[in-house]
Amino acid sequence: MSSSSGQKIGIVGSGLIGRAWAMLFVSAGYRVQMYDILESQLATAQQELQKELHSLEERGALRGQLRAAEQLALIGFTQRLEELVVNAVHIQECVPEQLELKKSLYSQLDGLLGDDTVVASSTSTFMPSLYSEGLSRRQQMLVAHPLNPPYFIPLVEIVPAPWTTAEAVERTRLLMLSLGQRPVTLKREIEGFATNRIQYAILNEVWRLVGSGILSVADVDRVLSQGLGLRYALLGSLETAHLNAPGGVADYFQRFGGEISAVSATYGPTPNTRAEAGTLAEIARQCEELVPLEALGQRRATRDAFLTQLAKLKKQFE
Repeated sequence: MSSSSGQKIGIVGSGLIGRAWAMLFVSAGYRVQMYDILESQLATAQQELQKELHSLEERGALRGQLRAAEQLALIGFTQRLEELVVNAVHIQECVPEQLELKKSLYSQLDGLLGDDTVVASSTSTFMPSLYSEGLSRRQQMLVAHPLNPPYFIPLVEIVPAPWTTAEAVERTRLLMLSLGQRPVTLKREIEGFATNRIQYAILNEVWRLVGSGILSVADVDRVLSQGLGLRYALLGSLETAHLNAPGGVADYFQRFGGEISAVSATYGPTPNTRAEAGTLAEIARQCEELVPLEALGQRRATRDAFLTQLAKLKKQFE
């Protein structure tokens, strides 16, 4: 996919993630058509896109070479799924995380798709085999999972079903690169993909540390924001280990592998974060002391501004 000129992207779902994808695609010059079942939802999406793109432009954070008005002119809307698929080279699905809803949608798409359209789900929950099995176009279906907020975090996880073709995977990877995103491709599907498996391991341990009274919420988060996170913003965990021993990563695990195993053995069972009401209440209380619920919007805006500047800084080291 060498040029975006004239190519159409379909987006199913006009909520927060659907709008973020629309902004990413038009920033690279693609034509976007957004689908939703409710006209009111599409009207809201149009208003939010206008507000968000103009705000980004005013702050100097707008991606791409086109002005906000030019990007907005590339976005259309429809309530007809059969119209969405016409001439679309790629469809990005962004419906709520309900498996039966996805199965119903993909069954409808299955009867409408031509040979040349790849359908990618934004799901963070469901492996692609769960909703594409048995469909005649299942070889064109996969996951392209963004991290929130997608406009500021470039990672996209591409996850094939067992029957997804290599061509569909590669076309999606090249498409993501054309947007300026940074895709990683899983060789096979696995529950939680990669990001959530790593993220959940961290969340499980910070839950244990707070729940057992070893650290406060503020301090356990500081371990990441003022410690590990500073390194991980540039280096992954394995490259970090590679740099932290004179003989590289093999030397690192020879030196510290025993300690890693011994500490890991003390973690205990995976906490049930829905059932442990006392720990959840305490974590929620401390989090709301740090950032009251009414201040979440402003804190998200601060995060997004920081991510914008961090992305610019990272480019100097790529």
